[in-house]
Amino acid sequence: MSPGSFTISLDFELLWGIFDKIGTGYKPSYFLNTRQIVPIMLEKFAAANIQATWATVGMLFAENEEEWRAYSPEFLPSYRDRKYSAYEWVKKNGIRPEVHFAPELIQQVIDTPGQELGSHTYAHYYTLMRGQSPEQFREDLKATQRISQDKFGVSLESLVFPRNHINELYLSVCLEEGYKYVRGNPRNWFWQETQHENLSKKIFRSADCFFQVGAKTSYLLAEVQEFAGEPLIIPASRILRPQQQHNMLMNKSRMARIKGEMEYAAKHGEVYHLWWHPHNFGASPESSLAELDELITHFTRLHDEYGMVSMNMRSLGEQVRKNPMPV
Repeated sequence: MSPGSFTISLDFELLWGIFDKIGTGYKPSYFLNTRQIVPIMLEKFAAANIQATWATVGMLFAENEEEWRAYSPEFLPSYRDRKYSAYEWVKKNGIRPEVHFAPELIQQVIDTPGQELGSHTYAHYYTLMRGQSPEQFREDLKATQRISQDKFGVSLESLVFPRNHINELYLSVCLEEGYKYVRGNPRNWFWQETQHENLSKKIFRSADCFFQVGAKTSYLLAEVQEFAGEPLIIPASRILRPQQQHNMLMNKSRMARIKGEMEYAAKHGEVYHLWWHPHNFGASPESSLAELDELITHFTRLHDEYGMVSMNMRSLGEQVRKNPMPV
């Protein structure tokens, strides 16, 4: 039996990821905390030999507004509802460098061993929203690769669709633009078609964070199949949800659930793929980092006892390609 794998992917976006939800109504300390947390996360990962994929919004690569405009594609997404467009948001509210740009943090990701710089599209692009087109998506992906290659000399290979809106018709475009690996959603029904939200999905997703209401979310490496003309889809297992402030019982229950799933994957030689947004730590940075320490310590024990290994999305994908499952 192959050893279990612990994979982490992070949706690094700052305000670009939630501008359509909160507008300008955010606390400056929230993103300031996030900027301070990223180097700490990197230090912790390096010290424990933990790999992670940082799926980063391409607009964060820019140094300033001039550079941001220079790399933005000419063919912009024509969402029917304009509130989803980052470009429209900037027209209305302007650029705020402290929440829109982070090239120095991206350089730290690149410089930290085991960390893969991936893409979260250039403009936090929603592939399932009405009005936009495959060619607009392609232009977005080209902009991301262009700024990454020009500024950091890195060609990006892993991609995470914003809001987990996976448009299967766009997968071939991803591969054609250099993306070999894409994060998929957990296989439970309440994680499918995330653009169509309803109360039952939200209830089941929330409940599943504390006790099992769906199928297990870890999986054998051999179950990850590759299909011609598409990137390899690497399913997620669970999101590390933000802490519930002033509710220690729920926080402990949530962490116990994750650690139990990690242990199951380690014992049975399966993949456990955890993801979160770095800004999720922004409201309670100290206690959130303490939870990260708890998970790292748990992984180290699983590594020592069962041989569990840490792999980012690219290294996991490379491992799948070494031992492909017949289709």
